[in-house]
Amino acid sequence: MRLFTAVTLGTTIEERTAAELQRLRAVAPHVRFVKSEGVHLTLVFLGEVEEARLPSIREALEPVGPRHAPFVLSVGDGGSFGSPSRPRVLWADVRGATDALKALQADVSTALEPLGFKPEHREYTAHLTLARSKDPRGDPALTRCVKALEGADFGQGRVDRLVLFESKGGHYHSRLDVPLTRVG
Repeated sequence: MRLFTAVTLGTTIEERTAAELQRLRAVAPHVRFVKSEGVHLTLVFLGEVEEARLPSIREALEPVGPRHAPFVLSVGDGGSFGSPSRPRVLWADVRGATDALKALQADVSTALEPLGFKPEHREYTAHLTLARSKDPRGDPALTRCVKALEGADFGQGRVDRLVLFESKGGHYHSRLDVPLTRVG
């Protein structure tokens, strides 16, 4: 099974993301947009994992929640990865308590490392992926999407749990919810 850890952003951001994606489809009809239901911020991608490893992953992740308090993030504007003239990925910017998000991501990464899940070598950058180019060389239409996102406000969302998701055929299924319960 294909697994990753993430945080979800709530219904306000989910609904506004759906509206923005609808608007952007007219600007870039040939790119692959994400599904708006269940929008999330990936923390650590685990990849293909045997089901027999789920108990040890659960054991590693459950202690993470009590070490972190819930926090609020906001989403708006946009940017891209790849060449400025032919971007490959369109994303929305994440703001607010990003230090809390980075601390949670680092804690999850550290908790999973003894199980053989190697941490990323680059610094974690919070972003909400909106679309990907179908062409590996990128798509100039995504540049127009970045401009169309100027001033966009997707709202705020309260992050109150860490989720282990299974990705199956483009759908995400929660395999574990770990509440963030630290007070203060």
